[in-house]
Amino acid sequence: MATPGAGKTTFALVAAVQHLMDEPSAPIVVVTPTSHLKAQWSSAASALRLHLDPDWSPRDGVVAADMHGIVVTYHQVSSSASALRKVSNGAFVILDEVHHAGDDRSWGSALLTAFSGAERRLSLSGTPFRSDSSAIPFVDYHLDEAHADFEYGYSDALSDRGVVRPVYFPRVGGYMEWVAPDGGEHSATFSDDLGREKANQRLRTALSLEGQWLPEVLRKADERLQAMRIGHPAAGGLVVAGDQDHARGIGDLLRRAGREVVVATSDDPGASRRIADFAEGDQPWIVAVRMVSEGVDIPRLRLAVLATTITTELFFRQVVGRVVRWTKGEGVQKAYVFVPDDPRLRRYSSTLAESRRHYLKSRTGSRHDEFAPGDDAGFDSTAGPVREEQLTMFEVIGSVATDSSETAPADALGVFSDSHDQLPRLAAVNEGAGMDLMLAPPTLAARRGTGSAGSASMGDSSEPGESRSAAKARLRRANSAIVKALVESTGQGHSGVNRELNRLSGIDKVSTATVAELENRLVAGRTWLRSC
Repeated sequence: MATPGAGKTTFALVAAVQHLMDEPSAPIVVVTPTSHLKAQWSSAASALRLHLDPDWSPRDGVVAADMHGIVVTYHQVSSSASALRKVSNGAFVILDEVHHAGDDRSWGSALLTAFSGAERRLSLSGTPFRSDSSAIPFVDYHLDEAHADFEYGYSDALSDRGVVRPVYFPRVGGYMEWVAPDGGEHSATFSDDLGREKANQRLRTALSLEGQWLPEVLRKADERLQAMRIGHPAAGGLVVAGDQDHARGIGDLLRRAGREVVVATSDDPGASRRIADFAEGDQPWIVAVRMVSEGVDIPRLRLAVLATTITTELFFRQVVGRVVRWTKGEGVQKAYVFVPDDPRLRRYSSTLAESRRHYLKSRTGSRHDEFAPGDDAGFDSTAGPVREEQLTMFEVIGSVATDSSETAPADALGVFSDSHDQLPRLAAVNEGAGMDLMLAPPTLAARRGTGSAGSASMGDSSEPGESRSAAKARLRRANSAIVKALVESTGQGHSGVNRELNRLSGIDKVSTATVAELENRLVAGRTWLRSC
């Protein structure tokens, strides 16, 4: 278990490379919570010349001969455990954000079925393990609590310097008025002591697009972000919205303020591409619901606005994790998470601020008491996501942002500077025999039982900067276009054209073909098309 931003992905991939040095024919299997993270893992692996297929399907049955392994989701494991069991025999398996294995009871049993025969399993988590009744496979339990074999917390990473940013939490108060589902009118500030139901209604009112609280918080956050972009022009901000309509409304508010905004919602088939483009670009803002909450790596994010009614500590830490990753060469790096001054969120921010203050105390000998005793009185740690009331019975009357507070003085970060911008060096996997081994054809020829690589060369013919999985996706699209053209020119059906192209290029399936085989198939198709 390691804090977000600590480098779990890189560590796991380096471990996989080291395993391949000992077991050259062993497949690598990575399991992630979301489809977007499949592409992210594949891209990160390609930087180490480790090629993982994010498009693997149980219909394929095997790993393509020019790939070192596959990336799948926990949902895929639940529906394809038997197929994955064959692939993972003797494999090195990485279970990313393993606490998700308890999200569905069937997922845990599926993981046991799929990966009990693996040679090694590396389970990762960047947030606290779940402590409900759903046990996580392959994790040790002490007195019914999940136990990590190794822990590297936020304060540890701060102490090592150059790993994570210190995070500050501007908390914004407010005065809210609303009509509850029972028809009663209510008003309260965040300082008022309310039961869970009324506290949830108060928070929902504050975050509504109909009030003044949220636009004011966005204005303050944008001012902070623009100031940060003077020294770090690519610095970005994330707004975590409540739902898709809420996200689009927030995007409109920011656009009316003259800002370029990327909105990524799960109902948009291009959302993953939008997130990837944002990560590589310099737009100031991205608005999402839950697609940028866990594991998504966008190092240029320096600020977040929590505008969702989800109040669990797990989700809060996931959001904070999006802005903590250190960016080399950027000097002093404050990160900010703007939060409603809700007692629940106040407690979470206080806990993380305390970790940061302990570090600052050990370095500077000073202490900053940002929170008065009793701030957390009456907090219910079991509070979960807000339940959806009937929309027709809940009405926002108004909300106004009032006082705001920040968890530390501005000069507390004097200890963080470029002189500490030294990332720990990893094992030398980019040099010598290690990388030669990674590219050796027998590594995967042995897996297919062919004895030699043949046309399934491990050599790259991809475009500059393109991963092998991306090259395959491009070549599959080109092959699909050729098939369409041949169908129109010859009058044959798609299945007949595909069978003939497979025969001409000597492959069984396009989905398991190597880069070289896909190129051969494309050449065969173009030759055929010219003869028509």
